[in-house]
Amino acid sequence: MFLRYFFYLLSIIFITSCSTPKQVPTSEKKWYKGNLHTHSFWSDGDDYPEMIMDWYKTHNYDFIVLSEHNIIAKGEKWKLIPKARMYQEAFQKYLEKYGEEWVQYKNDTSGSMLVKLKTLEEYRPLFEEEGKFLIIQSEEVSDGYDGKPIHMNVTNIQELIQPQHGNSVAEVLQNNLDAVKAQRDSTGVPMFLHINHPNFIWAITPEDIMKLDGERFFEVYNGHPAVHNYGDSLRPSMETLWDMVQVSYLNSNKPLLYGLAVDDAHSYLVMSSDQSNAGRGWVMVQAEDLSPESIVTAMENGDFYSSTGVALETLHFDGETLNIKVKPEEGVKYSIQFWGHRNSEADNVGTLFNEVEGLEASYTLKEGDLFVRAKIISDKLKENPYQTGDTETAWTQPVVKE
Repeated sequence: MFLRYFFYLLSIIFITSCSTPKQVPTSEKKWYKGNLHTHSFWSDGDDYPEMIMDWYKTHNYDFIVLSEHNIIAKGEKWKLIPKARMYQEAFQKYLEKYGEEWVQYKNDTSGSMLVKLKTLEEYRPLFEEEGKFLIIQSEEVSDGYDGKPIHMNVTNIQELIQPQHGNSVAEVLQNNLDAVKAQRDSTGVPMFLHINHPNFIWAITPEDIMKLDGERFFEVYNGHPAVHNYGDSLRPSMETLWDMVQVSYLNSNKPLLYGLAVDDAHSYLVMSSDQSNAGRGWVMVQAEDLSPESIVTAMENGDFYSSTGVALETLHFDGETLNIKVKPEEGVKYSIQFWGHRNSEADNVGTLFNEVEGLEASYTLKEGDLFVRAKIISDKLKENPYQTGDTETAWTQPVVKE
């Protein structure tokens, strides 16, 4: 208990020092597009790391992670390649692209093929370019309680963290969060944990997250078809959960909770809405440079937005007014919504403060407004969507009056 309290105090000191965005001139910052949740053959993905890195790089991402379940891409790992045609064809594509000198494979006694997977340090030099493309080391710490999957990604992790377990959902989350804080403190390397897909098998409730000390991030949008982003008649959507936890955090003098959009891609060989494909959700981070430290710092400052396709030209908060300007696509219409909560309201769900049709809008926090965030909805149908009928959308991070 003492260690948990100690790490919590350290986190509050750190958060207090960086919770207000730095006043760095816009000309010194750039926008970087990245995905913070994706898988390969190193765990339960269905393609080789190099093929996946190539996909993201050629689709104009600036940074990417491979967040495998309870493993970091280090050491020796051989993958048994299924005999199904699509896996055999995928191997041939891999072999043709990278050649016999790069690809190591063999047959076992039954005639099945095994391929040696490349480590992060091996494949990283093929793709990374300073200022153009970055691979950040990550892990999906995959824990559980009472049959419920409790998964958390750690961005810029330095050493493997084993699942910490606990006697409740909230305790499992807290114990793993504390382990990340301990590694960050011992290494001095910026890193953060985010909560993955709370509604996956309905594992994590708003009340579970409300109990945590030091949590800053969760997935408001996850592209996997089984995660229930929109809730159901009994359980909240990710956006409703976000606002509920936000109200609780701010009323308890806890820091703001930020929302990420991610792919959670596992499937690269078949592209369809019933598969967990790449390209569904990402973050746009305004950082000083393309390095793990700058990306983590910018995100902890709230200097990013999440998107499934909508791009912003202007995102600025001056301490009172949140200003939004959309980067338009020809023929596409946009609606800018401002969501928040007023202290006068009895419940703890979000309220739609205002909605503006068009490319530009702003909202000035009023007396009694606890926070505000923006959601930008287009009428452009999302290609290969999470759910049929989805349109491209973006979410900004919540802000409070300074």
